[in-house]
Amino acid sequence: MSESNQKSGKIPLRIDPVLHTQIAERAKAENRSINSYIACLLEKDVTKNTLETRQFVGQVVEGRQITPENGLVLVSGIYYRYLIEGNGAVNAAGQYAIIEANGNILTLREI
Repeated sequence: MSESNQKSGKIPLRIDPVLHTQIAERAKAENRSINSYIACLLEKDVTKNTLETRQFVGQVVEGRQITPENGLVLVSGIYYRYLIEGNGAVNAAGQYAIIEANGNILTLREI
């Protein structure tokens, strides 16, 4: 990589056209540019290597483990603050996947 690319943050990237199309569709669904979408994915992968990310992302919790009154969710015996993807209401009978961990805040997606 040239020195000018290292200073500017630019990375020349060649990918399969089918992968490019898939990335473009996901970026559009998140209302992002392709560049912003890829940068976000890379940042999450590089910077989010916390205990919570390693242990909890992908885990499923029951809606009954979420207490909207105090804004906490019980995961592996520890209470965490939470966000519901899309700011939806908690469905006590539902199940939620932990899709992101940022410090003591977990982002949940109803499945």
